[in-house]
Amino acid sequence: MPPSRTEPSTQPFGTLGADAASERDDALVSAAVRAVEATGAHAGSVFLVSRDRRSLVLSAVCGTPPSLLGGWQRIPVSSDIPVAVAYRTGRTVHLAGADETMRRFPQLAMALPYAFGSASVQVKAGDVAFGAMAVVWAAGPREGEGLSKAQRRRLRATADRLGASLAELDARGALALSDAETVPVTVPARTAPAVRVGLFDWDLGTGALVADDELCAIFGIAPGEFDGRAATLAARIDDADLPGFRSAARAAAAEGHVLALALHLRDGGGHRAVELWGRVPQAPDDRRTRPHLIGAVLDSGTGMAAVEAIERLADGFFALAPDGRVTYANHGLERLLRVRRDDLLGRRPWDVLPWLADPAYEDRYRAAMISQQPVSFLARRPPDPWLVFSLHPGAQGMTGWVAHVRGPVPADAGPGAPVADEVAAGPSPPPGAPRLGTLYRVLQLGSALTEAVTAHEVCEVVAEQLLPAVGGRRLALYVVTEGRLYQLSQRGYRQEVLDFLDRFEGAPLRAGLPVSDALLSGAPLFIESRQAFAQTYPGFPVSDSGSWAFLPLIASNRPVGACVLGFDEAHRFRDDERDLLTALGGLIAHALERARLYDAEFAVAHGLQDALLPHRLPTLPGVRVAGRYLPGTRGMDIGGDWYDVIPTRDGVALVVGDVEGHNVAAAAVMGQLRSAVRAFATAGHQPGDVISSTNRLLLDLDPGLLASCCYVRLTPESGIARVVLAGHCPPLLRRADGDTAVLDLPRGPLLGVADTATYPESDVQFPPGAILALYTDGLVERRGADVTTGIDRLRAALAHVRAASLEELADRLLLEARHSPKRMDDIALLLSQSAPVHTR
Repeated sequence: MPPSRTEPSTQPFGTLGADAASERDDALVSAAVRAVEATGAHAGSVFLVSRDRRSLVLSAVCGTPPSLLGGWQRIPVSSDIPVAVAYRTGRTVHLAGADETMRRFPQLAMALPYAFGSASVQVKAGDVAFGAMAVVWAAGPREGEGLSKAQRRRLRATADRLGASLAELDARGALALSDAETVPVTVPARTAPAVRVGLFDWDLGTGALVADDELCAIFGIAPGEFDGRAATLAARIDDADLPGFRSAARAAAAEGHVLALALHLRDGGGHRAVELWGRVPQAPDDRRTRPHLIGAVLDSGTGMAAVEAIERLADGFFALAPDGRVTYANHGLERLLRVRRDDLLGRRPWDVLPWLADPAYEDRYRAAMISQQPVSFLARRPPDPWLVFSLHPGAQGMTGWVAHVRGPVPADAGPGAPVADEVAAGPSPPPGAPRLGTLYRVLQLGSALTEAVTAHEVCEVVAEQLLPAVGGRRLALYVVTEGRLYQLSQRGYRQEVLDFLDRFEGAPLRAGLPVSDALLSGAPLFIESRQAFAQTYPGFPVSDSGSWAFLPLIASNRPVGACVLGFDEAHRFRDDERDLLTALGGLIAHALERARLYDAEFAVAHGLQDALLPHRLPTLPGVRVAGRYLPGTRGMDIGGDWYDVIPTRDGVALVVGDVEGHNVAAAAVMGQLRSAVRAFATAGHQPGDVISSTNRLLLDLDPGLLASCCYVRLTPESGIARVVLAGHCPPLLRRADGDTAVLDLPRGPLLGVADTATYPESDVQFPPGAILALYTDGLVERRGADVTTGIDRLRAALAHVRAASLEELADRLLLEARHSPKRMDDIALLLSQSAPVHTR
């Protein structure tokens, strides 16, 4: 497998060489552009699956800078995000607008509360899925319509074409899968050809001038009509500019400096501004030659005039690149924001101005870019009055306008309050409030942790969600028990460096260990390089990580455990990453505390239930038996299902029963009924009398619970099985030839209904090699389906399942029930075989 990180090509730029990485990038760029063009969207992105198949990594973007996607550059495959759903299922996830996004993906809508539509499709070839592709468009007046069927078809075709290209690269072993360090390929924005450039070479001695076709067009001369004389072009320059131009040209030739002038050309009845740049080239070997002036003329159309006009305005005007960086700012903006243009250019406003650092302002910019709709909002420049900002997005970035607010501002207006509403957007968030990407990660992990019940499930969720979110490669979870650390789970550590983790195993909470230091201080510990680790903890063995994050897991003001994250390379933890990990540490701590409590309750409850069930079944001559029990409850909710095998004077009694309810009371009644049946059977009572006596005992106990029971007394010598049913499912009989039937026998009422109830006995022939199956209703009941259907399904399984022994047959029948998505109840299963004959 080639390395996952895409390395820069070693081909010189001038040759535009096409190595494997370049071929992949070309395919990604082409697909992203085609996706946007095919759907009329304003942004497109391609995510490729990582080498470990656990996350989707942003690999190419068109129309949206990677920085705008924030926490969505790595998406866990298991997450409930449209691109992840499309990748897992192969279905197109089409969200026509904000309403549908909120309805189907509420967490995504909370993190990106903007008006936009999106569509995500799988990128695959044959049976191999390489990733997913997504497009985003501005939701217009008819928001609910989204993409047409034809547009969706073209999007899928684009994804299929990309999948075929990636498959071809993969077949040649030239496909480098994306990973956490992959830098997304960004498609440069295409600008309108508003600027024309013409080139010239002017012999200052003879006046001869060589001009290209573009220069002739700028001066309004057909290329075929230009006579090659500088005077012909000079005649097109405004008379007021001509003397100064000639003087500057002579000075440049004499002194050898660069010529830079703004000129006005006569254009019909008006004038048009151009810029002229030129220089005198150095003569070879300092030989004296006639001086030449070579250079270019730039015609930006009305651009220069527009810039000059904007510079004269008192209001502030600026332009932002798609990633939020300032590309232009006029003098009015300098005055209003009280910042130099040089400090703004090339940087994001909220990174330069402390009073714009509130996440609410960046969110307004994000809203404009994603929705492609103008946004206006208020911002306060302390201690002066409020300013109004207006952002107008476009394909190449954004234009902004700033002015003083001339009307009254509500006293409770918060940062980023919309101008039109003049209603407070809520109280100002505290400094360092989390950005939306951080908020989403907290919501995503929190949602997944609510479904994790056991400590093992918590560990799996943390590994699946946290590592892709932060780009880590290794993770270890520890719990604190009686003041010492014990490892609960680890992911990604190689065997030869596990001694790094072994140093924490069983260690007391004392200073000097990074995990303990984080727990004792209650604050995460971030170590960004091996050198920093060695300086902080000299002599401590270092793992194969380049950076570490030690997160204390504290719940209810006490240490629950710790989470150790490892990164391949030296990693600088940004403020938003530290905020994210701190917030996630709190969620993990509470989930782990809850899970450990559940595990303890589960162990107690099922220990009690296990004590009430037989630990082993007796060995009987001429008969084989196998029993299985599968709990369908959680925590302290334990059930009343039971089974038993009771040796009698002339054979053996087989019993399966079910007390209603799933609690300690049901388990207690189950224990009493099992003891009663065993006592009556051992005393030699007839099957009907055993069940009748058990029924009267249950009524005397008066627990308010009912029970069902199937009792079979088997006499191996005669091959007769005498069966009594008390409201229970009918047993199944499989003969040696494989023929399997449901024994439709008379039944008495449930136990606990009436003390006068009678329970008929039925004799069934039990030939050699036959198998008798007794079971509780959990094995055959399915929500929304008739129980007879489930019984027939079990009959078919018993008839056709191949097994080498009775024990294997019991396991296979139980396995089918375990995989049932709607199984909610406990299951007891008891199989009896009348002779040592192998099943099919």
